[in-house]
Amino acid sequence: MRPRSMVLLVAVPLLAVITGVLGWLLDWRLGVDSAVYRAGALTLLHGDPLYEANTLSPEPWWALLPFTYPPTAALLFVPLAVLPIQVAWGVIAAVSILAMALVIRVAIGALPRLTGDLPRWASPARATLIFSLVFLGLEPVWRTLFLGQINLILMALVMLDVLVLSARGSRWGGVLVGVATAVKLTPAVFIAHLLFTGRWRDALRALGTFFGLQALMFALVPGDATRFWTHTLFDTGRIGPIHWAGNQSLNGLLNRVTDLAPWASTAAIGIGVLLAGPAVWLMLRFHRRGQSLAALLVTAFYVLLASPVSWSHHWVWAVPLIVLLVSRLPETTPATAWKRWLAAGGVIAVFISCVLLVLPNGRNIELHWQFWQNVLGNAYILVPLVLIAALAGRHLWRRRRARGRMSGPPEVENHPEEHVDPTPAR
Repeated sequence: MRPRSMVLLVAVPLLAVITGVLGWLLDWRLGVDSAVYRAGALTLLHGDPLYEANTLSPEPWWALLPFTYPPTAALLFVPLAVLPIQVAWGVIAAVSILAMALVIRVAIGALPRLTGDLPRWASPARATLIFSLVFLGLEPVWRTLFLGQINLILMALVMLDVLVLSARGSRWGGVLVGVATAVKLTPAVFIAHLLFTGRWRDALRALGTFFGLQALMFALVPGDATRFWTHTLFDTGRIGPIHWAGNQSLNGLLNRVTDLAPWASTAAIGIGVLLAGPAVWLMLRFHRRGQSLAALLVTAFYVLLASPVSWSHHWVWAVPLIVLLVSRLPETTPATAWKRWLAAGGVIAVFISCVLLVLPNGRNIELHWQFWQNVLGNAYILVPLVLIAALAGRHLWRRRRARGRMSGPPEVENHPEEHVDPTPAR
């Protein structure tokens, strides 16, 4: 990157830190979730229990929420304990913005190299800069920053591990996935991704890192570690109502449309199990064709669908998905460009529309949505389902077309006098 581009790339994170400092001086309410992270670290340092109450004593009055993360997360958040609440938010936001830029650059590096002359915006440096600024308008991204969440940071850890370290055979492969899993448990699915793609050493390192961190917490705070794994992990009430519009998972969808039917969550688990087979097949198909980014996105969106709770800010995986869709635009022809623009534009429109904020929600209003409101209110869930349906339709169409060609009369029957080369065409 040129120095001017680097200045632009660093300007936004620097602005986040400055905003955090101003918030501290002016007593602004910044970062509900980052305040909980910081409170968890302080609670751990003070030797107080993390999970006995629904709130932590160091939390401000405007961020009284339960600590729902593994005790390892509290340990890794210790650096936030030395910062004021608002400054801690600014630091997390700044690191998250840089993490998103890293995700974009890693995604671009994992794409097949394009041929021919490319537009100026399509160069890796410019594309990283442009995407880093434009993607701040995506609802999962700005909500992550606003809340002081760490979804962008965890995504960067996973992508850097799977698409760079593990892909290059590094002895550190799998470690970052293990760390991400120790902070929030859902990244554990990427350990399975490493295993299914034949990188079993990296998968073992990820498991070793995860269990090593858990063993450390059992040594440091055995009471908290035991309570989390035997009680808190299964207490879904600490997470929040699963039927809220913000829960964009199959579990949330079914609970909304069935008016909290007692069998809804069980049905969601069943559907998730049924989708596991096709998801693994599609992921391996992309992996064997050398499309590592697409394979990783299949795993990421599968866990978003199958997880009991996938808040809208968890859907930051829309960032590399849009990079993947836009990356094919320079190679399109005028006749086929509309298909790529339709896919990329549709995904961008969903995640930039803030449709979940526009619809009436809260106080169980979601249980009384009309049909069109249910469609719009589950738009995030529909994105991977529609893309998978489009891929399946294209696959079936190509197979039928190939089968039709094979069933046609062979050319040798029409021209028996011609010599037929038995070597198959490449």
